[in-house]
Amino acid sequence: MSFNEIKQHGTEDFPFELYNVDKEHPKYKMAFHWHASVELIRVIDGRLSVTLDDRVFEATAGEILFVNSEVIHGATPTNCVYQCLVFNPAFLKTGNDGCNLFLDNLLSQNAHIPERIEDETLKSLVIKMMQEMDERKDGFAFKVIGLAAQFFGTVQEKQYLARQAYAGRDTQKIHKLKKVLKYIRDNFASEITLDDMARQAGLSTKYFCAFFKNMTGTTPVKYLLAYRVERAARKLLGTDESITRIAYDCGFNDLSYFIKTFKDVKRITPKNYRMK
Repeated sequence: MSFNEIKQHGTEDFPFELYNVDKEHPKYKMAFHWHASVELIRVIDGRLSVTLDDRVFEATAGEILFVNSEVIHGATPTNCVYQCLVFNPAFLKTGNDGCNLFLDNLLSQNAHIPERIEDETLKSLVIKMMQEMDERKDGFAFKVIGLAAQFFGTVQEKQYLARQAYAGRDTQKIHKLKKVLKYIRDNFASEITLDDMARQAGLSTKYFCAFFKNMTGTTPVKYLLAYRVERAARKLLGTDESITRIAYDCGFNDLSYFIKTFKDVKRITPKNYRMK
């Protein structure tokens, strides 16, 4: 599943959000999405297969990955516990031209930070940020902002910011995929056909199916169903609407089919999911 995430992470005056994810988390399998913010992913236990645009990274306990701005990303866990820290670097802009230029290059994709964080100083800063976010003691916001600034300062100091395009990154294909994903996000509650999705990518239906599978690892139809289930899951947890109403509002025209599809994706029925 993939979509352009437009939700606010944290608050306007503190745009940082930490997600602690295990098997009980409703988003244990990270849906494909992208956003203007950057993201740090830390594997606590198990294994996490992370896809960044059209590249796959296997991460195990103790490893940390950096997701650059606007990169399509998703993850498949295997007996995994992991944390995600999402934040908007623009919040760290100051009156200093050097700092602002660094962040502007990062946010405009003119440069990027390597995906695997291997420097021990950077790892330590990430862990401290996540601990402060998790404990949320008095003064934690000051500390997190300071640690984030130290993180980027260390990247700049050690010249880890790469100023060339991603090796092998097919920007045209990524642009096509984003158009399809945005179309699905905007129209998931209505009827969507393969032809509709292929048209957004400017491809024939036959070629589109192969293109989509190659980019996401799943078929367009499976993706659409999984996205509808994800939206339904949010409603089940966040509203008291009936399961039937939620099913129809999320693009399912048959309640029994919705229940079956939901169970296939979440390994639990909608009713039990809401109760649990």
